[in-house]
Amino acid sequence: MSGQSDNDEKSVPSLATILQGDGDGPSPVEQRSNINADAVINQSPEFEDLNLYTSDIPLMEAVSREGAESRRASLTAMGERLGSRDVLNHGRRANENPPVLKRFDAKGRALDQVAFHPSYHECMRMSMEEGLHCSSWQNLKEDGLEAGETAPGATGAGGGGANVNRAAGLYMTTQVEAGHVCPLTMTNAAVATLKSQPGFAETLLPKIFNRTYDPVFKPIPDKKSITIGMGLTEKQGGTDVRANLTRAVPLRTPGPGQEYTITGHKWFMSAPMCDAFLILAQTDAGLSCFFVPRILPGGSVNALHFQRLKDKLGNRSNASSEVELDDCHGWLIGDEGRGVPTIIEMVNYTRLDCAVSSAGLMRLGLANAVHHTRHRKVFDRLLIDQPIMTTVLADLALDVEAATALTFRLARAFDDGSEGRDDALGAAWMRIMTPITKYWVCKTAPGHIYEAMECLGGNGYVEDGLLARAYREAPLNAIWEGSGNVMCLDVLRALQKDPGAMGLLLDDLRDMTASQPLLATEFERISELLFRPMELDGNARMLVEGLARLAAGARSSMPMHQMRCRKVLSNSGLARVRRKLTGPLVRSQRPRIYLTARSREVSS
Repeated sequence: MSGQSDNDEKSVPSLATILQGDGDGPSPVEQRSNINADAVINQSPEFEDLNLYTSDIPLMEAVSREGAESRRASLTAMGERLGSRDVLNHGRRANENPPVLKRFDAKGRALDQVAFHPSYHECMRMSMEEGLHCSSWQNLKEDGLEAGETAPGATGAGGGGANVNRAAGLYMTTQVEAGHVCPLTMTNAAVATLKSQPGFAETLLPKIFNRTYDPVFKPIPDKKSITIGMGLTEKQGGTDVRANLTRAVPLRTPGPGQEYTITGHKWFMSAPMCDAFLILAQTDAGLSCFFVPRILPGGSVNALHFQRLKDKLGNRSNASSEVELDDCHGWLIGDEGRGVPTIIEMVNYTRLDCAVSSAGLMRLGLANAVHHTRHRKVFDRLLIDQPIMTTVLADLALDVEAATALTFRLARAFDDGSEGRDDALGAAWMRIMTPITKYWVCKTAPGHIYEAMECLGGNGYVEDGLLARAYREAPLNAIWEGSGNVMCLDVLRALQKDPGAMGLLLDDLRDMTASQPLLATEFERISELLFRPMELDGNARMLVEGLARLAAGARSSMPMHQMRCRKVLSNSGLARVRRKLTGPLVRSQRPRIYLTARSREVSS
């Protein structure tokens, strides 16, 4: 061939030579066969057998800062248990084996029951043992209601850091299994509504406060403990519950505590295995709230007929149902026509839990990302040592710090500002910062967990790990209990109805940000929005996001405070900054889950 020598032709090995070798050693195929395909190298160990409390510095700081330091020992024990391999596996199995609706028995008789995997029941047992279904209301229990006594002096929730302590438990529990948190949240929140109705609190609260899980389907008087769900939304209205068509008619005498029959449907009623539900239905006076047990006092099954379980993106371990109410029996809570005001405090407690749970999922994402990058080498260097990855992890760590600081400050407000505690600032935080915190933290979580998942590469995208499930779970809290726009409109309603509360909140934020120039400047910008009332509807998201970032940046602790301020404000468009990380990552056992870094601002 022109331009090619014989020696060149001989230098090209034949296919036989490639496969068989040249006789001077093992062939490439033989070499390949000596490779141990079962050997696992350059992979991170399993994320398990760690303490979810003591490994989480921002969580411990938030608990201490917000008034629950006395619970350190119990939270440490809880964190050790929840981080164990066995408990994490219960969370996995509960999601791999979702609940099944049993509408009929073998002979065609109606059952309307839901069957759950044993791991789901184990998650419920552990969480109720910790009091996650009731411990916001520790003071009511101490005031004597557990024994069935009236307690005229009993007020709202909290005291002694009860809500902060419960939030810490919920934050860690969500990282193990988020689906079973739904009935825990609703049961805890239902106390806010039930305690207002004479005759109900004395009978039901002792059952709610009992920490022995009792899943057996039987009448409430025969049970050790009970769980409470709620059914608010319908096909035609969704969030607009005033469009509900379900109808309630008094069986005899109308009025609070009286029995009604209810006919209609609920489009999204989660946790249908609960022992009773708080349901909204129309009366002649308007939308009203009813207590609807699964089994009636006489022992017959109430006429709630479950049509199907929702096939959801995530939250697979938790059953969510569509239900028809066919002359089922319920008892009026509060006055006719006052259904929304009666149930609104319950909704506030569920919104707090949404924010806490989302912050917990964000923590799970960060912890897995840091854990993986501490062990995985790429291009002959650990991922965590590579500046571009370090910057990503730092951003994730800042978001978790901000979300944790904000949600636990809100939890403290539920301790300080509940009914009867005479803490006007706490009440203002409860009223205004609850929708703000839910909006911002729950909307931040999905993108945050995706970024964490990307740090693990393909490993993060498979169901064998924790983050694929967390990613499917993440959008839920932003949608349930009021989506983003609903939260913003709720803030605007609070501005109109209670401007004094907004004044107290702004004074608090001004005091917290006065010593931080970046935050103080942002405070002035956000405050100006309030002086343009005609533009508030269009700027509602800007207002809510700004207030959330202000509160998160101001509430967070050193040493990451300055970097956090710059990050949250750069996200809002106030300042264009970039950070250059100059310090090494801390490598002790505790910070293997928690990233710290130093920063300095570089003008751009």
